[in-house]
Formats: sequence, structure tokens, C-alpha cells
Amino acid sequence: MFSKFIQRPVFAIVISIMIVFMGTLSILKLPTSQFPDIAPTTVNIFIAYPGASADVLVKSTLITLENSINGVQGMRYMATDATSAGEATLRIIFEPGTDPNQAVIRVKTRVDQVMPLLPELVQREGVVITPIQPSMLMYVNLYATGKNMDEKFLYNYANVKMLPEINRIKGVARSQILGSRTYAMRIWLNPDRMRAYNVSTDEVMDALAEQSIVGRPGRIGQSSGIEAQSLEYVLTYKGRFSEPEQYENVIIRANADGESIRLKDIGRAELGSEFFDIYSNLDGHPSASIVLKQNYGSNANDVIEQVKEKLEEMKETFPPGLDYKISYDVSKFLDASIEQVIDTLRDAFILVALVVFIFLGDWRSTLIPILAVPVSLIGAFFVIQFFGITINLVTLFALVLAIGIVVDDAIVVVEAVHAKFEEFPHITPYLAVKKVLGEISGAIIAITAVMVSVFVPISFMSGPVGTFYRQFSITMASSIVISAIIALTLTPVLCAMLLKNHHGKEKKKNILTKSLDKFNSVFDKLTGKYVRLLKSIVSRRWLTFFVLIAFCAGTFFVSKILPSGFIPSEDQGTIYAIIQTPPGSTLETTNQVSQRLQKICEDVEGVESVSSLAGYEIMTEGRGSNAGTCLINLKPWSEREHKVTEIMEELEEKSKDLGAKIEFFEPPAIPGFGSSGGFSMRLLDKSTTVDYKDFDEINKKFMENLEKRKELAGLFSFFAANYPQYELEIDNQLAMQKGVSIGKAMENLDILIGSTYEQGFIRFERFFKVYVQSDPKFRRLPSDILNLYIKNDHGEMVPYSAFMKLKKTQGPNEITRFNMYNSAAIQGLPAKGYTTAEAIDAVREVAKETLPKGYDIAWEGLSYDEASRGNESIYIFLIVLVFVYFVLSAQYESFIIPLSVVFSLPVGVFGTFFLLELMGLQNDIYAQIGLIMLVGLLGKNAVLIVEFAVQKHHEGLTILEAAIEGAKVRFRPILMTSFAFIAGLIPLMVASGAGAIGNRTLGSAALGGMLFGTIFGVIIVPGLYFIFGSLASGRKLIDVEDDSSLSEDFVHQLDRFPEEEEEE
Repeated sequence: MFSKFIQRPVFAIVISIMIVFMGTLSILKLPTSQFPDIAPTTVNIFIAYPGASADVLVKSTLITLENSINGVQGMRYMATDATSAGEATLRIIFEPGTDPNQAVIRVKTRVDQVMPLLPELVQREGVVITPIQPSMLMYVNLYATGKNMDEKFLYNYANVKMLPEINRIKGVARSQILGSRTYAMRIWLNPDRMRAYNVSTDEVMDALAEQSIVGRPGRIGQSSGIEAQSLEYVLTYKGRFSEPEQYENVIIRANADGESIRLKDIGRAELGSEFFDIYSNLDGHPSASIVLKQNYGSNANDVIEQVKEKLEEMKETFPPGLDYKISYDVSKFLDASIEQVIDTLRDAFILVALVVFIFLGDWRSTLIPILAVPVSLIGAFFVIQFFGITINLVTLFALVLAIGIVVDDAIVVVEAVHAKFEEFPHITPYLAVKKVLGEISGAIIAITAVMVSVFVPISFMSGPVGTFYRQFSITMASSIVISAIIALTLTPVLCAMLLKNHHGKEKKKNILTKSLDKFNSVFDKLTGKYVRLLKSIVSRRWLTFFVLIAFCAGTFFVSKILPSGFIPSEDQGTIYAIIQTPPGSTLETTNQVSQRLQKICEDVEGVESVSSLAGYEIMTEGRGSNAGTCLINLKPWSEREHKVTEIMEELEEKSKDLGAKIEFFEPPAIPGFGSSGGFSMRLLDKSTTVDYKDFDEINKKFMENLEKRKELAGLFSFFAANYPQYELEIDNQLAMQKGVSIGKAMENLDILIGSTYEQGFIRFERFFKVYVQSDPKFRRLPSDILNLYIKNDHGEMVPYSAFMKLKKTQGPNEITRFNMYNSAAIQGLPAKGYTTAEAIDAVREVAKETLPKGYDIAWEGLSYDEASRGNESIYIFLIVLVFVYFVLSAQYESFIIPLSVVFSLPVGVFGTFFLLELMGLQNDIYAQIGLIMLVGLLGKNAVLIVEFAVQKHHEGLTILEAAIEGAKVRFRPILMTSFAFIAGLIPLMVASGAGAIGNRTLGSAALGGMLFGTIFGVIIVPGLYFIFGSLASGRKLIDVEDDSSLSEDFVHQLDRFPEEEEEE
């Protein structure tokens, strides 16, 4: 059948052109991302309860919500964070692949069931439920270059002018300005004047509610259907107040004689901010920090590009002295990584072409297999689009590795044609190609089946790791199948068109031809020595077994010392500095520390810009006056000498005397999987008693024990139960005697100390809130609370000191919970020279040895998957081996002969582990992908020898002679294809910059395995065939079995179809 293509060359060429055309269209259509979408679906619930402490939020709201949501379909775990800023976030993490919209519906159904049980103010503020990827998409600073703009202006300019535009961009799930400096009408009450006028907070709130209202009086002269009206008038009312003067003139109380008490008599009004809880700064300039998060299913690159275009468009309307800077966006690393891989593709293509040229010896022979590369790689994009696969680092890595593979089939064809030229000096290219197709079609189909069979079982794996394997395997298998199609259609046509039979003719001598002749001469001598070596060792079964056992033992030993991991942490050009000042520190103190750290960072070589935050930490997105973050943006990889780890070490050394605990982290290895690199875990309090002080002590001891482990570094926990607090102790009896309602007394404090809002107003076409609170000078010290007054049942003003005392105490400022247990969030990094897998094992050991009964640990983010992986890679490898074995058993109609292929693979596994250890790399997902691919590659090399040996044995040679002859004939093509593949890996091995670790790991794993597997495989495989071929000889399940291989039968059947059609 395949010989028909050389009779229809145009048809063969059109097939390849259509493959390229369809692949090109697919490239333009396919989305681009850093990694496959493996992050679990996350649903966030945002809760606001102004004035509430973290403990109040937990007891009044979060426990109720957690009990209702717990166990919702598809849930992995849930985590809660409550702060004394009166805000809380509940995150429900679902299994990967869960539809975000369905997840929201499930959660909302559970929340609606308990909404009536939540505090009234929480219901009025609103419980916001939304699916958002947890990691940042972008971090944008809007900053002032002059001195006439403060943070309040910047925040509200961004809120009014920028966020509405950004939120309309498709793919943006949420754009948030950190902090709460939104415009608000602040009504500052004077408690002394209120006492003098005998005015209560209830009267103030009632007056605001009654006088600042929305009126809808209707129309005058509206048609009644009875008689005609001459004119109709619309009645209007000015509506809610929007100016401070209007609020100051609100009448609190009025007498019949015209006397009145206005708001300005007992306080003042100003256009201020909701809260003053965060300071934001960029390189010394005040700024508003905007965080953007991505919608599930959206293309990060497209979203970022649209945001950048919109920012540039809005910049044209900025007032003088206003500018913006993108301090972080995931596309920076993504673009650099993809550019790096594309450069690697180019370099690998050139190196593969060079190796092929050296072996084949002329440009015509080189051009033919090299043309298979772009056709196979581009065509693969057409196939992967049907599987929902994106263009990402995993698929691009697959194509880089495929460069050295897809030339194999075409090389086999070209080599076979040259062999015919040498055997028949006067044969024409056309006849040579026709003879070759009849001989090698079966081998090409067989090696393609082996290669594809490697990737079939792993493409059905589930979970995050399974997604990686699936996308890699489908991409690789697609390119391999297409390369086989090209080898059996286009390559024969090109051979017939381009090759010339120069064998036996004198060549023109020049430097190049002399060099190639010298290479061929050396290679012929090497082949002769190789054959002599085989004749001396193949028949010695004990020697073959000894070599195999040695490599198996070596593999076992190296695997024990080789560190393991999941996904390596790459230099993404960004560092998070997490700041924790002592409990009770003011926001201003934390801001000073963050600005000092900012100045230190700016003096470090490689740092481009620094954005600082006081009052907010980016890891858990928690707030607190003693929390801070610096987002350190590094220069592009080509413009700095130091790696991110080296810069982090320098920063750690220079910042250790700032009077605060500061730790440095990298962004998460996979966007959407947590908020930072390293490992993330929780210490859980599963005891029956809720005692934050005891839990704090256990957490501190646990942290101390963790710090003793050499595998761990950068340990960090924000949990602390020693935040200075005052407990209000009310004497109920005294309060009742004085006619004071306990509920009214607490409501009064809610307003004067905590602040509350009763209504809002419209300004700049936006809704803003009106907050009522006592003037700051009346609530500076704890004793100021006792000087406040509450109106009793008799209309008298009673001081709080008459029935209340203050007790100094300590407690948590922020409470985190995990799966309904109080928890302490702990972040950490593996120490230098260790992997996250070793760090996780160390934490487990410490927890098992030191934690008292009733306390446990749990993992979150990427650590959740890494901790639960176990020996998954071993199972995958075994499944692949079994699958390949059965495919080969079907191919050779024998359960014994395939063992000669399977038992040759441990050599390559040893080479992979050995080079990884030598390079200081880890056995992570990239290494395992390379290892699985090696099963196919080395299996293919073994099949080339075994396939030919089986044919020769059927032709009458003994098992020993067939083994040696098969190895001799296939020696040159095996070395050529193997070294072409190895040459394609060199750019990966020496990669630097963005994505360098992944490049080097994959390159080292594949190169080490291929190098060892090829050098020793060509020696071991003939010996293995001699052993297992001898065992299989004469053994058949049924006596009438055909001796030909399945691929030969398949080719013969294909060749018969045209003949049968002609006969008909």
C-alpha cells in the first residue's frame, strides 16, 4: 500500500501540506498558559462585620457558615481567616475539574440556608460568594509623583475611574484595591457635648435615617381617566445628603419654641475614608495597590494583554503627577519561559540536523528527515486541540523532546535506501525506495506502536499529576504518529525525488567530504569492534545477567539518595517579603519597618522596584496593624547576574536587624495553587477545649522543633494569642440598678468605638457609606472608654465607669480555621540543598514526635497534592512497562521475546537517576516525564534490533547469528537517531533564566537515560534476545501459528488491498 505513494507524489506532498496548514490554524486558535489548568476550583466567601473582633466573627458567623457548608459535594477542604478589622474570608477548595459555576451554586445553597441565623449587620453588609483563583494575576500600583495627592485620593481615583473599566475585561474575576480607603462621610461625634446636650447615639442614628432619605413624591396632574389635565409635573426631592455641610445641619432635636440641636453642635462631618487600615507605597511614592485575579477557564496571557491595553488607554486621561506601574504579572515569567523554550526548539533543531548530516553525509539525505520535524511538530497542535490542551510549558517541552524522535522514522527510511544503493550500485532511487518500503514498513509501524503505547496508559490518569502526564503524552504521541505517517508517505517520495545513487562513483574531494569520509571510516572500524565484542559476549548468558543486576542495583542505590520533589520552584523574577512586627504594634510602626526594608531592597543588585504594604500580608490575605508585605520586582533575567535565591539570601542578611520577623518567599510554582512557593500547612487544634493561649504555646513549641530540622528554612506563622486586648467586665446588677440596658450599652460602644453605618449617599456616580463614630481624640486610651456615657431608661446619662471595668488581657488578632478546627497557618521553605518532599517528610516526623494528643497537621495548596502523592511515579512506570510488554507480545506473537526489550530498560533508568544526582537536581514531575518517554525511546532501539533479528531467524539464521546480525545492521541507525535525540537535549541541559530548572531537569533526565541506554543497550539487547529468543524458539500456543510479526502481517494485508481491487 505505502509503495503506492511514490506513484502519487503530489498526493503525498498534499497530505503533509494539509497537516501543516491545519496545525498552523490551530496554533493561532489555541490559548497560551504557563501550565495545564490543574489548580483546584476555589470558592471564596467574603464577610464584613464592622467593629467585630476576630473571635466575635468566628462565634457569630463563621462557625454557623462552616457547619452548613462542610461536606458540600466535591469539597477537598475549607479554610477560614477572620481578623479584628471586622472582615473574614472563607475559602472552599474543590477537587480539580469541578465546574466553578456549579461549585458556587452548591455553596450558595448552603449559605442561604443559614443566612437568617447571621447577625443583622452581616446580612446588611452582604455575604459575597465568588469563584476566584487564589493566586494573583497582576499587581498594579497607581502612584503619585508629586506631593499634592495622598493615598485617599489615589485609592478613590482607582476605585471610581479605573476599576469599573478593568472589571469589564473578560477573564477578570476580581479587581481589588488593598485596604478600605473608599470615600465615606465620616461623622465624628463629641461624647462630651453629647452628654452636655443629653443626646444619645440612638437619637443621632434616628435623625440621620429620618432626614437623609430618598423621596419619591410622584407626579402632579397625572391622567386619572376622568377628566383631561392641562399640565403634568414631576415632583422631585433632593434625596440623600452628599455634602458635609448638609450632614452637619441635620436636626437631632427641636423644641416647639424653635430651639434645636444640630449635628454640628455635638460633632462634625467630613468626606474621609471608610477605614485607615493600610499604607501603600511604591519606591517611596504613596500609591494605591490594585490586585487582579483571574476567572476560571480564561487565558491569562489574553487577560493581561487586555488589562495592559486598558491601562495605557486610561493613562492618557490621568491628571498631572499620576502614573502607574505593573509590579507583578504572571505573563512576565510565562513569556520569558516560552521564549526560552522556543529558543531551545530552534537550537535543538539545528543540532539534530547537524548530527543527521554527519551520519548521512550529504545535504539531500539530511533534508529529507529534517523536513519531518516541522510537519510533525506543527501537526501535533491540530491534534491536541481536540483534547482541550493549551499551549503551555509542558506541551512545548514535549515538542522539544520530540524533535529528536520524529526524525527517527524518516532516518530509518533514508538509511535503508542508502543500504540498497550500497547493495545494488546501479539501482535507481525509485526502485530502491520501493524495495525498502516492503522491508521496513513493519519496523516503522512496530516502533510507532511501542512509542505510542508508552503514552496511552498515562493519558488516562487523573488529578494534577495526571493532567501533566496526559498533556505531555498526547502531545508527544501526536507528533510521533504524524512522523510515522510522514515516514511512510512524504519521505519515500522525497527519497525518490532527491536522492542520487553515487555509491561506487568517485566523489569530489574537499574538506567536508574528507571529514565525512574520515568519520565513516572511524565508524566502520567502531562497527567492526562492536561486532567482535558481541561475538565474544552474547552467548555468555551469565555476563548479560550480571550487567543487568549491576544496573538494577545501581538504580536502587541512586534512587535512595536522589531527592524527590513535585514541581520545582523557578526564578519568576518576584519575591514576597512578609513582615511581622511584635503584637500590638501600630500601623505606623509597621509602615516604618516596611519602608526601611524597601530602602534596603532598592540597594540590592538585581532589584528593579519595590512595592510595600503595611497592615496587610499577601500570604493569607489577612489584615492587622502588625502585618506587612513588600513585593520585590526583580530585573529581567538577562539584566542581572544573581539568581532569585541568592538575592533572597542577601536580603535576609541585611534585614535581620529591623526589629521585626521578616521572611522571603517566591510566588507559587503553579498559578492558582496557593499564594507562595515552598510548603503550606496548618497546625490543627482538635482538642475539645478552645484555649487560644494553650494553642499559641503548642504552636510556638512546634515551630521551635521545626526550626531545629536542617531540611527546613523560612518558617513563618502569623498566629499569636498575645495581642494586647482589654476585656469589658460589666456588672449586670449595677447596670440594672442604674436603668442601663446591657444591649443598649454594647450598641452604644459599637457606634462610638467600633463605628457603624446607617445609610449611604451617591457621589461621583458611586455609592458611598456614612459612618458614625466618636472623634479619634476620645478613644485613644483604654481609659477613654470608661469616660463615655450611655442614656438610661430614665433619660439620664450614666458613665460606663459606674457599671463596667476593663481587664487587661491577651488574645489573637487574627484567627484561622481549617476544616472547622482552629488552626495556625504555617509557611516554610526547604533549606538549601533539600526539596519540598524532604521538607514535608521532616514536618511529618516532627509532628509525630512532638505534638500532644488532640493536635494534628494538615496540608494545603500545592503541598496538599505533594503530600498525598506517595509512590505514584513507581506505579506509573510499572503500568507503562506492562502496557509496552503486552503490545510487543501481540507484535511478536510471543510472551517471551518482548522480555528482551523490557529487561533492557533498567540501564536507561540508572542513567537518568545518575545524571540527575550528578547535576544536583531532583526526581520531580519533569524527571518522571523524561523517564516515561525513555521507556518508549529505548524500547524503540531494542525493537529495531529484535525486529530485524526475528526476521533473520525466520530466514534461517541461528538465534545467536540473528542477534549479532540484527545488532550489526541496526547499529548505525540506532546511534544516529539516539545521538540526534541527545543533541536536541543539549540546549535544555544548559538552559538559564526563566524556567531553567524545569529545562535542565527534563533535559538531564532524558539525556542521562538515553546516553546510558544507548551505549550499554546496544550491547545488552543482543544478549537478551539470545537468552529469551532461545527460550521462545519452538514454543507456540497453537502449532499452526504464523511466525511473522503482527506489523509484517499488517503491511502485507495493506499491500494486498490494491491488488484485490484490481482483480475485481
